[in-house]
Amino acid sequence: MKPAGKWLLLLIGIGLAIWLGSRFFETDPEMIRNYILSYGIWAPAVYIGIYTIRPLVFFPASLLSLAGGLIFGPWLGTIYTIAGAVAGAVLSFTVAGKLGSRFFTKEQNGKTAKIQEQLEQNGFWYVLLFRLIPVINFDLISYLAAFAKVRPAAFALATLIGVIPGTFAYNFLGSSFAAGDPVVLLVGLGVFIVLTIVPIIIRKRWVNV
Repeated sequence: MKPAGKWLLLLIGIGLAIWLGSRFFETDPEMIRNYILSYGIWAPAVYIGIYTIRPLVFFPASLLSLAGGLIFGPWLGTIYTIAGAVAGAVLSFTVAGKLGSRFFTKEQNGKTAKIQEQLEQNGFWYVLLFRLIPVINFDLISYLAAFAKVRPAAFALATLIGVIPGTFAYNFLGSSFAAGDPVVLLVGLGVFIVLTIVPIIIRKRWVNV
C-alpha cells in the first residue's frame, strides 16, 4: 500500500474512534452499570473487555472506573478495573509499537521529547512515575513508551503497580454512591480527594524542581 493510502486509513480509523467515543460520552456510570449487569455472570468479563478496548475508542477511563465501583464494590471493582486498565495499556502499547514505525517519526519536540528520552533511558521507573503522578495523559504514556522501545514486561509491571492508587480512589467513590449512606459517601469522597490531590501536589513540586 502506498504511503498516502496508509495515512488515509489511519485518519479514517481515528475519525471512527472519535465518533464512537462521542456516542458513548453521553452515558453516565449508572447507565454503564445497568448495561454491564445485563450480562449476568459474564458482567466481570464484559467490564474488563470494555476497559481493554477503551483506549482505542477514546472512552473516558474515569466513567468506567466509577462504574466499576458502582457495580462490583470497592475491592472487586478495583481488581477488575486494574485488569482492564493494564490490558488496555498493553493493547495501546502493542498497537503503537506496530504502527509507530510506519506513521510516526521518533523525533519529538518540547516536553514530549523530554519524556520520551526519559522513557528510553529508564523505562520501568519512568512509566511507574508517570502512572503514579499523572504528568500527561494515561494513554499517551503507553504510546510514548512503545515509541521509546520500553521492554514490554517492564511497561506492563510498571503500569500494574502505578494504576493501583488512582483505580482504588475511583472505585471506592463509585461504591460509595451505591451504598446510599451519607457517611459512606463522605468517606468515599475523602479517600478520592486524598488519592487524587496528593499526586497533583507532588506533580507540581516535581515539575517546578
